[in-house]
Amino acid sequence: MNIVLLDPRQTESEIWSITSARQLEHLHTHLDVKAGDTLKVGIKNGKRYLTKIVEISETAICVKPIQEESVPAKLPVTLIVAMPRPKVLRRLIMDSVTLGVEKIILLHSYRVDKSYWQTPFLQQLDQYVTLGLEQAGDTIAPQIEIYKRFKPFVEDVLPTMISDNKPAFVAHPYAEKVMPFAIDHACTLLIGPEGGYIPYEIDLLRKNGCQAVSLGSRIIRTETVIPYVLGRLFSVSTT
Repeated sequence: MNIVLLDPRQTESEIWSITSARQLEHLHTHLDVKAGDTLKVGIKNGKRYLTKIVEISETAICVKPIQEESVPAKLPVTLIVAMPRPKVLRRLIMDSVTLGVEKIILLHSYRVDKSYWQTPFLQQLDQYVTLGLEQAGDTIAPQIEIYKRFKPFVEDVLPTMISDNKPAFVAHPYAEKVMPFAIDHACTLLIGPEGGYIPYEIDLLRKNGCQAVSLGSRIIRTETVIPYVLGRLFSVSTT
């Protein structure tokens, strides 16, 4: 945890109180904070500050903002991912948020087991987003959307997200075109399930404006391919 995120309601006075048991445990156990120490604190979907600890009790750590800091810039990417296995979903959301993805869409596809949509993890997405933001020192949560029907999404929604200035790439190991490197503009990125999108889905994506691109002949796990592709596409971004 590299920043403590607070609800805006916790920052309405001059002194802010950190009361979350999880955050307090981390601050005491891993950082061994003391009165007078400085601490990075952010307001959810708001600003970020350097603060000074003014009081510590068993149930709260009180801080006072002393300097505003810049919030890390987002990557200008919409990440569309076929709904992964529940255990992967948690890591995928956290890592995507940490990397700075601007928008995340979870999508159904042929090789996605319908039982995945019943996972209680879907009700805990806000928790994973918070953990990802705290890791990155960010305060702005990405937009997250869910679409459980592949064809209507690809035909009706996806084309509205694509333009000359915002192309869409679907990672496909059998594509002839190679994934671009170090682009300098926004894009939409589609990642399939573990077994990949089926040929029908790839054809439908192509017909609706997506470029099928390859990362080589290796078949890569979902949680591995996302940071790999984002690093490849936005390697020139240092913010």
